[in-house]
Amino acid sequence: MSLKVELEKKAMTGTQDVSEAGSIPDSVQHETQWDTPRELENNGNSHKIPIVFVQDTEPLQDGHRDNERVLQRTPSFGKTVKFILPPITIEDNVPQEEEVQFYQAIEEVLGFKGYNFDSLFSSNKWIDITDDKLLRKKILKPGFGEKPLPGQEVTVYIMGILEDGSLVEKDPKLTFVLDDGDVIQALELGVRSMHLGEVSFLLTNGLYAFGLLGRDPDIPSDASLMYKLALIKVRDKPSLGVLTTADRICLANQKRECGNFHYEREEYRSAMHSYSQALSFLTPSTAEPLSSEEEEEIREHRIKCLNNLAATQLKLHHYDDVMNSCNAILEMDVNNSKALYRKGKVLSERGDYEEAMSILKRALKLDPTTKAIHAELSKLVRRQKGQPETPKSLVRLKPKAPLKLRDDLNPLKRHSSQHTVTYRMLFLGAVIAALVSLLAAFFLTYNT
Repeated sequence: MSLKVELEKKAMTGTQDVSEAGSIPDSVQHETQWDTPRELENNGNSHKIPIVFVQDTEPLQDGHRDNERVLQRTPSFGKTVKFILPPITIEDNVPQEEEVQFYQAIEEVLGFKGYNFDSLFSSNKWIDITDDKLLRKKILKPGFGEKPLPGQEVTVYIMGILEDGSLVEKDPKLTFVLDDGDVIQALELGVRSMHLGEVSFLLTNGLYAFGLLGRDPDIPSDASLMYKLALIKVRDKPSLGVLTTADRICLANQKRECGNFHYEREEYRSAMHSYSQALSFLTPSTAEPLSSEEEEEIREHRIKCLNNLAATQLKLHHYDDVMNSCNAILEMDVNNSKALYRKGKVLSERGDYEEAMSILKRALKLDPTTKAIHAELSKLVRRQKGQPETPKSLVRLKPKAPLKLRDDLNPLKRHSSQHTVTYRMLFLGAVIAALVSLLAAFFLTYNT
């Protein structure tokens, strides 16, 4: 039974249930080790990233925070888009009270139970946020005061559906900094158009949401969405000087994860921006001295971010920046094989074959099982001999959406009841048929 149908039944009967949400991300396969920044371990702390408050607020308890953060985000395709971590999908099919009220509000405002987003994009009852009429809103409750400004931290209540009514977004206290690269453009622009206390429906085309790649496994390609947004709080972004070392590391990890998402979708400039932001959180403050343990932890995280930044700069052919990033790593860790590999690759591209060979051999000695180093050394040998390089395939594979969820854990995923017939199954069937024929022939011969 779909979530939408269940919600409609709950709305008619008035019953309520409370359930929890969560997700288990699967791993992502890559063609070569070190060709993407995913070789850096996700340390498993993304779900513990704190929300830092400055005025009259208290941090959420760990268990309560896990129950409330139920968004999964990935960026769009073809535009500079934004998203929120950690990625968590809605796993329960039992509607909660606020979900029932949400669907009832949609039916009251739209005047019908079916959802036809195309007609809403042309309706004169909705307000245009963008000139192309692909991002619109309908105010349910007016707000007051000034609109939030870029750089301010906001907290919003959010719930969102697809055109078929499937609930795909839910977070009662989503907190992010405007223009900081943490949410999709629809939410970024939508919140900037709101006043404090305002409650609105936000309608967005896929161009301002998750784009052509969609979001596995619940949002299809180029899908339009409708959100209910309430702007709860607006405040200044906390200064780095007031953050503890643990807060800095957690926020840096969040930005690094954002960069990894952008990188996976080949949005390299956005990835580079996220990695640079992560490094800014890892800049030690002179106001408070660090312990030796904190200095070591900061150093390890800076190396991770710099390695990812170097990989992104390499994709953009910013060779001077790659060299600067790799040299910064090697100052902290002279035997970092990833930095040696990328530095050797740049030297090879520039024609400094002798130095490139020396550095790549050092990298290979440190990590002899890495295929990327072997491939780069082979390429360097061919260049030294003046041999032509093997051309890359012109077929460009569709980028993978990172952190895919197991299909059986997501109720919004429609599973096919058809099973694929393999050659092994056909062969087994043929063998059984042959055995039956032989047995039948044997009995016929025996009886005669």
